Amino acid sequence: MTVGDQAREECGALYAEHHRWLLGWLRQRLGCLHDAADLAQDTFVRVLKARDAAALEPIHEPRAFLRTVAGRLLSNHLRRRALELAWQQTLASLPEPEMPSPEVQAVLLQTLHEIDALLDGLPSRTRRVFLLAQLEGLTYAQIAEQLGVSVRTIKRDMAEAYEQCILLTP
Repeated sequence: MTVGDQAREECGALYAEHHRWLLGWLRQRLGCLHDAADLAQDTFVRVLKARDAAALEPIHEPRAFLRTVAGRLLSNHLRRRALELAWQQTLASLPEPEMPSPEVQAVLLQTLHEIDALLDGLPSRTRRVFLLAQLEGLTYAQIAEQLGVSVRTIKRDMAEAYEQCILLTP
């Protein structure tokens, strides 16, 4: 039996035994059966892909494992939903003549999601430094004073943020 066959068999058993529980866990947190069902499916797809890619140890605590994978997906889903809501509120506040076309709106929303994913990959202080510099226009000295760290630390954090930007840019 190949690693892929073994992974599919293991995931099938995991799905059969724990899908209903995971769906309930997600539904309780989301309040929406449809979103919960989507995230439950995404969880099992993610597990299958990861287990198919390499021969991994058996899962000894399946519910804890699934809760961890689903929790990350849930966090991303909620962050994405909040971002989309903020985007919709921003659009609603624009005067009609300034309203971008639906195509431009879609491109801008996709760009916001990409920026959000990039920032999510940064340590919290580095993310904050980057946002203070880019959105608030603060100097490195002002950021250092506000955060109570050295200017050298701010420069290091900005270099890390820029490196992440470069690495994630196609």
